[in-house]
Amino acid sequence: MAPRLDFHALLVSILGSGNVYFQPPSNVQMNYPAIVYARDYATTQHANNLPYRYLKRYSVTYIDKNPDSSVPDKIAALPMSTFERSFPADNLNHDIYNIYF
Repeated sequence: MAPRLDFHALLVSILGSGNVYFQPPSNVQMNYPAIVYARDYATTQHANNLPYRYLKRYSVTYIDKNPDSSVPDKIAALPMSTFERSFPADNLNHDIYNIYF
């Protein structure tokens, strides 16, 4: 499976539903709770002047009405995950993480 699809499957398993969206267009009607993610950065490590390791980073946003959900803790526990910020909008809570995968 492609690495992004592996990451998608991991997010679906964490959320426990299919409400996981990769770069959704504005006309998509999302169901909540949901995870929205997009690739936003990549890093390359070099050895002997050649690319040795290439990692893609994804911005992952968990959106839910419940401010005390356990899902953000599960996302934060993923390897190479860092918490970016949290904010409320439209009566929904948004938790944003950066995850290298």
